[in-house]
Amino acid sequence: MSAVTQARGAFAAPPRRAGFLERPDCRIAYEVTGEGPPIVFAHGLGGNLMSWWQQVAHFAPRYTCVAFSHRGFFPSTAPEGGPDPREYANDLAALVDELGLGDIRIVCQSMGGWTGVEYALLRPGRVKALVLASTTGTLDPRQVPNGVPDVDVAAARGSLAARGINPAAGARMAEEQPALHHLYNHVASLCVGLDREAVRKRIHAMRNRPPADFTAAKCPVLFVPAEEDVVLAYSGPAVAAAIPGARAVMLPRAGHSGHFERAAEFNGIVEAFFAEVGA
Repeated sequence: MSAVTQARGAFAAPPRRAGFLERPDCRIAYEVTGEGPPIVFAHGLGGNLMSWWQQVAHFAPRYTCVAFSHRGFFPSTAPEGGPDPREYANDLAALVDELGLGDIRIVCQSMGGWTGVEYALLRPGRVKALVLASTTGTLDPRQVPNGVPDVDVAAARGSLAARGINPAAGARMAEEQPALHHLYNHVASLCVGLDREAVRKRIHAMRNRPPADFTAAKCPVLFVPAEEDVVLAYSGPAVAAAIPGARAVMLPRAGHSGHFERAAEFNGIVEAFFAEVGA
């Protein structure tokens, strides 16, 4: 037997299982991969549980990685009237209890930040670390000095869409990594029948908490804004400054979905944060 064959024969993939959590008005799909301290991944408006494939593969050898799809996002089901983001944190709480996860780490992107922030406030001290990538969730950056840059994001999004580029992916991903941009669009297209604009309006209506309110969550938080984000542009350092102990690290040369576009860099930032706060 060759050395290569022996090495391959010794490899074992992290354990994986999938299921559905039954809620009173819908079903929440989830996947659990790996073993160790739990990390929950909360996706954005353009994704679902598949969006985290590069993070799950990276962290599963050392952590229990839980990826789920928000209500209304494939393959979860939607209640009558469409998904209400006010239920996201309660859905996550029910999932954490169903899986017996206990204290968790949460990595969020975009819309997922609404879930992460509200869950951390719902269960103070139960989140070991919270990562908010390209999002502030329900925390309103307009309520801190210099929290929002002077950028016309609506015009920038419209310009990208007119060129056939998904604004949540960004121009750089489309140009430099066209296969990844293609995959991003495929993942987004799985949510057939979802009214994303209705969900967008609902989450923006919830974006009204003063950032200082997050102190009540009693958990370390890291903001990871993306340098070329034209969907939710904000100043990570300005928002972090309003929360004692909060951190901010810019992800360079990345659009709104930096976790997807610059996975290695993003994973390294998250890993360093976990190490810093002992998570």
